[in-house]
Amino acid sequence: MTIYTVGTFDLLHIGHLDLLEYCKTLGNKFVVGVASDDVVALYKKNVPVIPLVQRMRMLKALKCVDDVVSYDELEYVTQCIEIDVDIFVIGEDWGDKPHNIAVEKYLKSKGAKILQVSYNPQTSSTKIKQNVIAQTHKGKYMVHDVA
Repeated sequence: MTIYTVGTFDLLHIGHLDLLEYCKTLGNKFVVGVASDDVVALYKKNVPVIPLVQRMRMLKALKCVDDVVSYDELEYVTQCIEIDVDIFVIGEDWGDKPHNIAVEKYLKSKGAKILQVSYNPQTSSTKIKQNVIAQTHKGKYMVHDVA
């Protein structure tokens, strides 16, 4: 059984690890799809701080991950066909965007499942970035010379 999940996976943290280890328990092959910077820019205001190749390499190094692929368009059907997905694991912020509806329709037509999971509320890449900025500024504005 092939399991697939997708994400940005910028600043890999314990919430990511919990998700990835859980996905591995669902089948015998686990593939992670990683969004390119261009794809991330379509749904987040900030692109990742870690380059795509490095994000993919870190994920591939985890023992719970069997394979890592990138995607350069905000659509999931193509990868699901290529990987022959049995279970597609999605996050709680999935929503009803056209690209999500398209993959749901495809997976349903082939008898595959979509499993929605909750995120760890204690951590996120955004929170980590905010903490780094707060520590760097120590509550003060940074001054930059423009000229």
